[in-house]
Amino acid sequence: MSDVAIRVEHLSKMYKLYNRPSDRLREALGMRVKVQEHYALNDVNFEVRRGETVGIIGTNGSGKSTVLKIITGVVSPTKGQVTVDGRISALLELGAGFNMEYSGLENVYLNGTMIGFTKEEIDSKLEDILTFADIGDFIYQPVKSYSSGMFVRLAFAVAINIDPDILIVDEALSVGDVFFQAKCYRKFEDFKRQGKTIVFVSHDLNSISRYCDRVILLNKGNILDEGEPKKIVDLYKQILVQREDAPEEAEPEMEKENSGAGTKFNRPFPKNPEVLEYGDKEAEIIDFTMEDARGVPTNTIQKFERFTIKMKVHFNEDIDEVIYAFTIKDMRGTEITGTNTMFEKIPVEPQKKGNTQVITFRQRMNLQGGEYLLSLGCTGYKSGEFTAFHRLYDVCSITVVATKNSVGFYDMDSRISVADEREEQQ
Repeated sequence: MSDVAIRVEHLSKMYKLYNRPSDRLREALGMRVKVQEHYALNDVNFEVRRGETVGIIGTNGSGKSTVLKIITGVVSPTKGQVTVDGRISALLELGAGFNMEYSGLENVYLNGTMIGFTKEEIDSKLEDILTFADIGDFIYQPVKSYSSGMFVRLAFAVAINIDPDILIVDEALSVGDVFFQAKCYRKFEDFKRQGKTIVFVSHDLNSISRYCDRVILLNKGNILDEGEPKKIVDLYKQILVQREDAPEEAEPEMEKENSGAGTKFNRPFPKNPEVLEYGDKEAEIIDFTMEDARGVPTNTIQKFERFTIKMKVHFNEDIDEVIYAFTIKDMRGTEITGTNTMFEKIPVEPQKKGNTQVITFRQRMNLQGGEYLLSLGCTGYKSGEFTAFHRLYDVCSITVVATKNSVGFYDMDSRISVADEREEQQ
């Protein structure tokens, strides 16, 4: 075996886009029809060395899944070639390689045979596969009756327990529950220790940063850059900010006509369409955003880096005492941390009707890698009574990218030293 497990050379994939479904048939019959050529990949070149874990990231439509399908032989390239040195096992989109009418057990043998294993070799791996999948007697039922979670458990159990040289994974782990995902990532680490090769496509930047040795960034079918995870994740965040096809959000409930609120914040990430808001709106949160340590607007923050939360509040009435706040919760709704201007002893002057204030919270990200939810609030006192003027619960998500995690929600960033007792006494 060579030192290169996968070599991709001048790879292009073109799809024809037809104006009408019947045009495809007309063309097949030799008739001239108008078609638009769309290149999902355009002259892509890269190598994956044996024993590497390589991540591929990019926006939707960048060509990530197309690359994997060509590597695994599911799709043929328009131009270029792919050379694979080693036995490959793939976990692509849900259902790939499975017969819906067969039982789970029959599909284990079907998949193993497709990869190149004999019945005897599959027999020797069967107990490990069934233990890993942990779907009980459903293994004897047709897979068309499986939930998506059961399906991905079995598919991943087959892919990872038949001892391939190269493992290809495309987003499939996002279907499994958190405990199954943890088991899969432990298996990833076992693979890495064994010197196996992994190619991993995911939108989960935390997993990309934690498990990958190198990351390739695709954009509109082209490779923009490749290198160590932090550098490429940072570049990807810039692409998200600058992408031309970012949707414009009207958000009429957060903008007031003639409010004098000025320019909107740059916010390339979406507001939660199901945000819970309440309050009398005598003071109203009309805009918000987040920025990383370099001032780039994003809701993806590197662990241990400084970051900023901003919100803009417009006053529809005179208010004497105002409190600005934010809260961060986990995905189960547990409040993890947060603060407000009262806790921080930041004085806020009485506000007149028509005024607009920009509130900036600056802090260091010490939460563990994962997904969180941000809530914003503007409260205070009116006629001596505490009043919630405007609150936005779960207004957006926050992704914390980490290369290592500790126990619990919060990382104390401990520094550890280990020495023999004699050295410690000197």
